[in-house]
Parts: sequence; structure tokens; C-alpha cells
Amino acid sequence: MPDGSATAHLYRPKLATVLSEGYGLHRFRKDVFAALTVAIVALPLSMAIAVASGVAPARGIYAAIVGGIIVSALGGSRYQIGGPAGAFILLVTATAARFGVEDLLLTVMLSGLMLVLLGMLRLGSLIRHIPQAVTVGFTGGIAAVILASQLKDLGGLTLAGPEPGPLLPKLVALAHALPSVSASAILLGLATAASIFALNRLRASWPGMLLTVVAASAAAYLMHLPVETIGTRFGALPRGLPMPYLPHLTLQHLLPLLPAAFSFTLLGGIESLLSAKVADGMTGRRHRSNMELVAQGIANVVSALFGGISVTGTIARTATNIRAGASSPLAGIMHSVFLLLFMLVAAPLAGFVPLSALAAVLVVVSWNMVEKDEFRLLLRDWRSAAVLLTTFGLTLARDLTTGIIAGCLLAAIFALLKRFGPQKRN
Repeated sequence: MPDGSATAHLYRPKLATVLSEGYGLHRFRKDVFAALTVAIVALPLSMAIAVASGVAPARGIYAAIVGGIIVSALGGSRYQIGGPAGAFILLVTATAARFGVEDLLLTVMLSGLMLVLLGMLRLGSLIRHIPQAVTVGFTGGIAAVILASQLKDLGGLTLAGPEPGPLLPKLVALAHALPSVSASAILLGLATAASIFALNRLRASWPGMLLTVVAASAAAYLMHLPVETIGTRFGALPRGLPMPYLPHLTLQHLLPLLPAAFSFTLLGGIESLLSAKVADGMTGRRHRSNMELVAQGIANVVSALFGGISVTGTIARTATNIRAGASSPLAGIMHSVFLLLFMLVAAPLAGFVPLSALAAVLVVVSWNMVEKDEFRLLLRDWRSAAVLLTTFGLTLARDLTTGIIAGCLLAAIFALLKRFGPQKRN
């Protein structure tokens, strides 16, 4: 699979390359269809990821609109779709809970500046060399955390206090809240998840997530189900983008945010280049890794200015873009335009969406995130299994950064021992 190494040194957006090649009506039609397809997928996902992160659903759509335009316009991949990603739920939730939403936006902005710096220093190739066992391990750990974070809304549970962040205390609190489970919420949520899985299997070309969320919303409204919705928790969805806003900055204010910003940067760099690499494998193209990091960084800075959460390359939406026939980065730009149109026209309808249905969307996302076949394959060798389980376990028990660093160190130790250890006698 191409990894972008041959073109990593180039600082020219793929959009400029595409337009210089010539862009006609036929390609435009293909891009419009792909853009509409991806926007239909991105709309419920962007809201669900924001809600799961503990912020208003509009912040997820802001990130998808603003970040999506910039990633496609400036990025080093022809097909990359930028927007909020499930992998960031853990980091966004923890940062918002600890520092508040305003400082969360500052953290996203700082991470964007760090990503730009990484790209300008041509460090994209280093991120590509993170071992597969580490990538599979932290992805599996994030998926498990996302699943746990959705159990409260999926079951309509009422906790005695704030929901704990760490996994084990969270599970204990959820277990204590089981008597408060809402039959309407959990049945609606399970039906939504089952319907998404069924549509993905039987009608893969249909927008399963959007169709099931719309159906769940209609059922909750028409049957007067006692379930919490976006409207009851967050109020009405804004009809458009807010004006950009730069929070007050001081050095003393920024210093405590640096560790969180580093975590955002590390995950953002890995996720975006992994997504671009997947796109390369599907199309035979080669992305420009350092240009991609610069674009991702700028997208995060601008997303934060508009009140959006973190932005990265999204594997599922990028793959959908390719399968829908996209021919250029204009498909990614137009997907964001369609999202803005949806927001302008259908914002009042979003208030009827049940939170249990959005939780079901992320249950499906967390299941699909886990590379199950690769996980089993890596367990066959004790070295890769050790790296995998170390990364997975520490991501669950501590945090993402600890898991990635520990996994990379352990993989490096094994690589050194294999290279410089005692040689077998012939």
C-alpha cells in the first residue's frame, strides 16, 4: 500500500494539482454525487460525536463544515474527508470536563498549530512508522471507551452524580444506575443499532445511519415516547455558522493546556495520515503527508475559531467518498457545503432526534473501529501481542498518550533486541 513517502516533501495542495490537470463537467457531476452521499453520512455522525464528547451537537457540525472545507482545499490527499472523529471523544470529553468548553477550543487551536509545525518540519514520515500493533491497540481501546461512554444515553440512565471519566469508575456508576433504565430509550436505541447493522449488510449503498436516526426520531415523536432528545438537552440547533471568535490568550492560561494539546496533536496526526494511507490503498494514489499535516493543523485552528471541536481525516467518510465516485478534493468541499445547507434548512428538526438513537450510531461506530481480524492476527506472535495488549490496556486504564508511548517504546525495544541480540548458530 502506498504510504505517501515519495511525495511527502511536496507542499502543494492536491486541489491545485487536480485543477491544473483540467476539471470538466463529468468530474463535477461525480463529485457532487459523492459529496451528497458523504454529507448524508456525516450529518448524524457529527452530531453524535459532539454529544458523546459532552458538547452541543452544533459544535460537531461546525467542525465538519469549516474543517471539512479546509482539509479538502489545502490537504495532500485527493479524497480525504475532514471532520470530527469518534477517536477524539475520549480526549474532547476529558478536556472539556477539566477545563471547560472555552479552553477546549484553545486546546484544539494549540494542537492545530502543533500539527502545522510537524508538517513544516517534515515529520509526517515519522508518524507513518508507528507500529501496526500500536495503531490497532489504541484504536481498540478508544472503541471500548466510546462504547462505555454511550451506555448512559443508550439506556436513558440517571446517575447519582456526574458521570466519571475513567473507565472502571464509569462502569461502576453505570451499574449502580441500572434500576433507572428507560425501557423506551433502550428499546429505541437497540432497534436503531440493529437497523444500522442490517442496512449496512443488506443495502450497503443506502445511508443507513441517517435513515435509522430519522425513523427513530419519527417513532419517538409520533408515539410520544418518554425519551431525551437533542432539543430537551441542548435546545434548538443554530441555523448557520457563528461569527469567528478568538478567546483571550495569556501564557499562564495556555501552559496547563499543552499536555492535552499534545495528545490531540499525536492522535490527529496518526488518524489523518492513516486515513490518507487507506485512501491511497483504495485508489493507487499517493498523498503528500506533510502537506496533509499542515492542512489538518489549519483546519483545527479555524474550526476552533468558529466554535468547532477537533478535526481530522476520517477513514469511514473518506472511504465512502471514494466508493461514491469522488474524483477530486472538490467533493470534500461540497460535502461541507451540503452540511451547511442541511443546517440552514433542517436545523429545527434536529431537536426531535433521540439521544438514545445517537448513542446507537456510536455503538455501531465503535464496533466498526475495531480491526478484529488484525487484532487476532497480531495475537499470534508474542512480541506483537505484547505491544498490542500494552497499548490497548494502558489506553483503557490511563489515557491515549500513555498507551501510544508505551506501545512504541516496547516495540522499539523488541526491534533492538531482534537486531542486536544473540545470533542463532547455524
